[in-house]
Amino acid sequence: MTACDEIVHRNELHVRDARDPGLPAQPSLRVAVVTCMDCRIDLGASLGLSTGEAHVIRNAGGAVTDDVIRSLAVSQRKLGTREVMLIHHTGCGMATFTEGEFKGELEAETGQRPSWSVETFADAEQDVRQCMARVRRSPFLGLTTSLRGFVADIGTGALTEVFETAADASAPTGARG
Repeated sequence: MTACDEIVHRNELHVRDARDPGLPAQPSLRVAVVTCMDCRIDLGASLGLSTGEAHVIRNAGGAVTDDVIRSLAVSQRKLGTREVMLIHHTGCGMATFTEGEFKGELEAETGQRPSWSVETFADAEQDVRQCMARVRRSPFLGLTTSLRGFVADIGTGALTEVFETAADASAPTGARG
């Protein structure tokens, strides 16, 4: 049995007793959380989030990419979120290799070098600041009333807030907060 087969089986067991809770598509806390796809991160447990409370956007490293900006813009403009939380974590795999190394590996294997940025980083706090600046600079995220960044301890889930520098906070902004 493949992993996908196992997951489909689990879904079949789940839907036997599942009932539609009737939740709206708009998250009740009006917050969007951008974080890493790392399978060790359980946002429900570590942040106390329940179904229907927040939009959760995940990718490798929790990077604020063009696609994350797209998702945040839809979240804000069509579904009412106003706050953005960016959460990186300790022990992230994206800090264990470089952009050049990974692109080189892909090129050697496939004969093509990817055009997209891998978004590796050496310092999680600095990368959170960079991601906060990307949100701030986006003209599409002007409805943001609060933007906060954190690094989570992968072992305990404890959040350490990352504050923008004065230069970051005074940069041209599409987002307030």
